[in-house]
Amino acid sequence: MDSCVEERSLSERLAPRLKVERWFVESGRTYRRGPLDLWYKRRIEPRILKLGLQAAGLYRRGVRNAQIPVLRHLRLSFANLPAVFDGFRVLHLSDFHIDGNQGLAERIGALLHGVEADLCVFTGDYRFDIQGPCDGVYDPMRRTIGGIHSKHGILGILGNHDAAEIAFALEEMGARMLANEAVEISRRGDSIWVAGIDDPFDYRCDDLPRALAGIPPDAFTVLLAHTPDRYREAAASGVDLYLCGHTHAGQIRLPILGSIKHNSKTPRLYSYGLWTHRQMQGYTTAGIGCSALPVRYNCPPEAVLIELHRDSTT
Repeated sequence: MDSCVEERSLSERLAPRLKVERWFVESGRTYRRGPLDLWYKRRIEPRILKLGLQAAGLYRRGVRNAQIPVLRHLRLSFANLPAVFDGFRVLHLSDFHIDGNQGLAERIGALLHGVEADLCVFTGDYRFDIQGPCDGVYDPMRRTIGGIHSKHGILGILGNHDAAEIAFALEEMGARMLANEAVEISRRGDSIWVAGIDDPFDYRCDDLPRALAGIPPDAFTVLLAHTPDRYREAAASGVDLYLCGHTHAGQIRLPILGSIKHNSKTPRLYSYGLWTHRQMQGYTTAGIGCSALPVRYNCPPEAVLIELHRDSTT
């Protein structure tokens, strides 16, 4: 990676999250959910959903669907992309929940075999549960990272399922974790910038102004966020490309109607796939893993290879 706007230790960068995390552990709750609600969401709701899918004869099909990831290709054009970055390829992965998805590291490895990227980005949720140990995350994530070919390395952020310790482990594996900060990527005398904000959903430690501070006003900027919820502020701040996940595209999508569970405070348009807001383009990935249950319907798990191009009409 080329350079960071503000060089601080990872402990310093994650200080706000560590403080919130301690409060979550001590209180037994999160900002959004009390202890009883957390227990119901983690232990009871998935069992009810599983029983319902089994009764309808759909559960096994959903499990099979979740085990067949796809590599989605996107070609996006931007008027202000530096010419030397024309054709720059960004591999986007999100929502691994890898310790709860047996064999996922191997499936990702097979999917990405032979894929060459200029940059790889992770947009959070490496752990399956939102509480408890993280040990099961590390070996499969190490194998996943080992199979990724990216000229400018891997940049990542944390999601709402993640404990801060995961960031330390991922940095030891070679990923550069961003917490309300930005990195400059240089190529033949020109640059683009990639900023990453901390989780705005449960931990609420995101600080977009700080993440963008120090980036030249006219620079081409990519923002990594766990959720699409900060799309308005990002567009108003001049971000060009917004990459996020979190929603899983609902994980269960009905024909025509779409997702049963929206999982975002944004309009439904921003919860899955390619979208635009003002001058900014965005992509909300369906994610590569599953949460709650290992099932998917009408939204296959995906990795996304985004090819950036300079708009030839300008």
